[in-house]
Amino acid sequence: MFLIKTKDDLEEGTGKLSCTTEIQAVFILSSTVIFFCGFLVLFISRFIRRSFNKWKKSKGIFLEFNSGNMRRKHSRSLTFQGHFRDRIEMLLSAQTFVGQVLVILVFVLSIGSLIIYFINSTDPVRSCSSYHDRTIPIDLTFNAFFSFYFGLRFLAADDKLKFWLEMNSIVDIFTIPPTFISYYLKSNWLGLRFLRALRLLELPQILQILQAISTSNSVKFCKLLSIVLSTWFTAAGFIHLVENSGDPWLKGRNSQNISFFESIYLIMATMSTVGFGDVVPKTSLGRIFIIVFTFGSLVLFANYVPEMVELLANKRKYTSSYEVVKGKKFIVVCGNITVDSVMAFLRNFLRHKAGEINTEIVFLGEVLPSLELETIFKCHMAYTTFISGSALKWEDLRRVAVDSAEACLIIANPLCSDSHAEDSSNIMRVLSIKNYYPNTRVIIQILQSHNKAFLPKIPSWNWNTGDNIICFAELTLGFIAQGCLVPGLCTFLTSLFVEQNKKICPHEPWQQLFCNGLKNKILTQHLSNDFAGMSFPDACQLCFTKMHLLLIAIQHKSACYGYCGLMLNPPAQVKLHKNTLGFFIAESAKHVKRAFFYCAICHSDVQTPELIEKCECKSKTRHATGTTVVVMRDSQEECCRPQDPYSEAQMSFSSDLSVITKNFFCETEEEVDRLDSSGMFHWCRATPLNKMILKRTDKAKYEFRNHIVACVFGDAHSTLMGLRNFVMPLRASNYTRQELKDIVFIGSLDYLQREWRFIRNFPQIYILPGSALYSVDLHAVNIEACSMCAVLSSSCKSPSSPTLVDTEPIMATLNIGYLRISCSAQTPSGPQFAQYFSSNPRKSKYRRIPILTELKNPSNIHFIEQLSGMEGNFSGTNLHLSTAFATGTVFSGSFLDSLLATAFYNYHVVELLQMLVTGGMNFQLEQHLDKEKLFELNTGYSTILSGKMRCKLGLLSLNQTILSDIEPRRTFGQIFCGSLNNFGVLCLGLYRMIDKEERNPEHKRFVITRPENEFSLLPSDLVFCAIPFSTSCYKKDSKASPPCEIINIKPQKGETVQDVKLWKKMEKKAWRKPQWKMPMTFTIRLDWSLFPRGPWLTLYTASPEMVTLITEDNHGSLPLCASCAVEGRPASPHCLGRDKSLI
Repeated sequence: MFLIKTKDDLEEGTGKLSCTTEIQAVFILSSTVIFFCGFLVLFISRFIRRSFNKWKKSKGIFLEFNSGNMRRKHSRSLTFQGHFRDRIEMLLSAQTFVGQVLVILVFVLSIGSLIIYFINSTDPVRSCSSYHDRTIPIDLTFNAFFSFYFGLRFLAADDKLKFWLEMNSIVDIFTIPPTFISYYLKSNWLGLRFLRALRLLELPQILQILQAISTSNSVKFCKLLSIVLSTWFTAAGFIHLVENSGDPWLKGRNSQNISFFESIYLIMATMSTVGFGDVVPKTSLGRIFIIVFTFGSLVLFANYVPEMVELLANKRKYTSSYEVVKGKKFIVVCGNITVDSVMAFLRNFLRHKAGEINTEIVFLGEVLPSLELETIFKCHMAYTTFISGSALKWEDLRRVAVDSAEACLIIANPLCSDSHAEDSSNIMRVLSIKNYYPNTRVIIQILQSHNKAFLPKIPSWNWNTGDNIICFAELTLGFIAQGCLVPGLCTFLTSLFVEQNKKICPHEPWQQLFCNGLKNKILTQHLSNDFAGMSFPDACQLCFTKMHLLLIAIQHKSACYGYCGLMLNPPAQVKLHKNTLGFFIAESAKHVKRAFFYCAICHSDVQTPELIEKCECKSKTRHATGTTVVVMRDSQEECCRPQDPYSEAQMSFSSDLSVITKNFFCETEEEVDRLDSSGMFHWCRATPLNKMILKRTDKAKYEFRNHIVACVFGDAHSTLMGLRNFVMPLRASNYTRQELKDIVFIGSLDYLQREWRFIRNFPQIYILPGSALYSVDLHAVNIEACSMCAVLSSSCKSPSSPTLVDTEPIMATLNIGYLRISCSAQTPSGPQFAQYFSSNPRKSKYRRIPILTELKNPSNIHFIEQLSGMEGNFSGTNLHLSTAFATGTVFSGSFLDSLLATAFYNYHVVELLQMLVTGGMNFQLEQHLDKEKLFELNTGYSTILSGKMRCKLGLLSLNQTILSDIEPRRTFGQIFCGSLNNFGVLCLGLYRMIDKEERNPEHKRFVITRPENEFSLLPSDLVFCAIPFSTSCYKKDSKASPPCEIINIKPQKGETVQDVKLWKKMEKKAWRKPQWKMPMTFTIRLDWSLFPRGPWLTLYTASPEMVTLITEDNHGSLPLCASCAVEGRPASPHCLGRDKSLI
């Protein structure tokens, strides 16, 4: 049929036949005709089927089978077809073992067919292989199997037309028919067999079936590699065909002999846009293809190849293991590893050891770092290492050597859309780390306070080894609550923990004073042994006057509760012991070293603080002046002498405290304020929500005054922010029940109803359903007379821009700030507000409502600055250098990121912050309460008075408080020493007017942290103070009654308590003598540190000889009578018979 021109020498020497143009056309046309004819048949059949269906619907013709037998046969046929198709689909989808073998076999045979093509491509393209070539029968066998596989795929396809146009179908159509044509012609031609290279695109699927790759990076790399290789081989095959065949219309006169390897070389040079020019296409078809291919290769080479290189480089760079160097410390940081979190962490972590690189930071990130993050790591490459992995996988924990790390720090994302999911993932990281190596120290950031409860339940969690929790919600809402109690206190506390590295140029005098205060931070230092035996006020005054250090708190150990805690401004009866840890407000660690180097012998005459350095006698053993005794709030324990024999008995008494004493007081002292089980917070019985819901029409009924308004934004689906953390500091027991302020929440009832079950046991809490965006709701809660309005930020809802997370708080601030209240209207009462609004009300007609706004995104401060209307603001600065922050009207918890580094270096500072902010709770007390709950010792509430006996932070005026009795009071040093010596009040800072009254009509104030000793005071200044609970700061005639604590009460065996009365002796001669119905044995321990002139407590019994008073002096356990106690001597034996009243 076709004429084949042969050459005897060619046929005899190589077994090759010369193919004419007609034979080549037969090979190509066979595939082309099958493709278009099949497409046309499928298209026409689909058109006819759709037209027939439309015709049936339009005519309403329905074919019915009259014969039931035919209907059953048709049903069986459909069922068989359905089952058959399902089986084929299951087979082709590689869901079964047979299907996987079939898919892998097809891929392997395709690669084999491609290899045969590479072998045959060494022959001239215009020649045909005879059947003497053994590769032809092999290729024919492969294509027969491909035909079978093609038929299975065709039967399983739902859309036959779509299947016909798939890439794999086109490959089969243009490669299988020429093979059967070659069998008929007894010769084979290369033709379009290069299209088998497109089967390489299935390489990722095959490797996944074989489980050779599993990670996302490996799958991605394999996919990119398959795309590049298939493109190279297919394009090179086309160039090889057209260049060796020539243009058809020129009958091959412009052809050139080019090998397949040279074709690949040409394609590579074209894709890389190099174009060497040594190998170029000469045919018109080849040049047209190169023009089209160049545009596609630009995209392919520019995107895929660099991405492959990056994957290879990053895989080698970030998947290696960290090499532990003996003697070199390092920490592991995981969790939210982003540009912002890493920058914040490095800025705060490295400032603690400026110039000293002694701790390396290993970041364990689950996502490869971006270019910006890589730049940060390169800038700090001397002490940072990034390793790709997850803390949830033990293999990755092994690679970062977490078992050798000093600690593992977990960073949370405070701007995430789902706080609960973020906390859950971080808790799982802790579990994974603790399970891998239980002794690893873990410091974790938690967003929601109720999620803290899961961490101490981990068996290997240990507070004593440095495991710590930094709860954003607890601290953030605690800061805001303190700002509601004392104006400006929120800014004062925040400034002690904010690190400011940016240099600024203040424009106003007050700005310079504020920036100077920002230099002071909370620092710790062990005190010199020469402080042993001193009272805290004496030690505090010594540090202030001689060393220019402000000592605010010390660490102590409680024998009653069995844990080490902190005491803020303890009373004068507290004696320091050796190696006491002190907490200072100072500018640098170098300054607080003076307290450690102080020597009473060498430095007694030194007047310059800088000269207090380590002396020669410091290494010698010196005896402290006085007895080294630690006197604590609830007990007295001698730490540096042999333990008293009564100490064991005293410790055993605490075990009965929770049950016996609490029940005793609950039954007999109904008038005493109820406290919670810890004695730290005011408590009440659970109140139904409907009784606390306010109505707008009942404004005159409630008449709120000097209250706190909290604006809350949320709905029924919002994440709970934990309003309990806001309420608890406002209900701390160191404030009397009369000092508690009403709290009114304005927000969605659906949201507040979910929060209510956590705050229903706190007194004086009300809810107004509404929104702070409406002035009617604000007036309904009498916002004109509130002491502070707190605008709380809502939980994140994944806004389109980070700026929009604070939209509602900013709009509410705008709405509240627009309100102008006449000075003739009611103003908040209370000493701390006496000069807050106006020192001369007659000169100001209107005043602003005091407001404190929370911002989640600190960069939104410029919106608040615009609303403040202040002139001379800091230009181009961050939140903590803004006027709104300096005046105490805005707060952001963004600085809490720095506490992660602070907790690693010195967790005592975080403990002090938690105690100041949350109302007295710390992790030791939480641990103690957990143990009580474990043994079911929690009785619901307590009336133990000792829980109140802790200092509270306040704001005192120089003229209207006890500070007015101090003379002279021209400087901060004078008011500091005078208040400490006379009243036990510790001054910490100032709250000063920004400007003179005529230039400051709204009487805005700013915070000055730790002024210098010689800092001059103004009559309008307010002083931040740590005030003892029993100290009355305002001139009153009445004095607070001294506290006492019953440690253990044990009736005699077989007897019950019928009537028990506890009487407090307010004056020496105020004796009352009720009769007890039966004798009892009492064991009493008094807190001597709380009595400036001795304990005044009278107990009456029918058997006075059975009353025992345990003391912590050299006399041990002695009974004392009233007259003996006044004279300061032990009771004599005749006292028991003479006086029935024992102290």
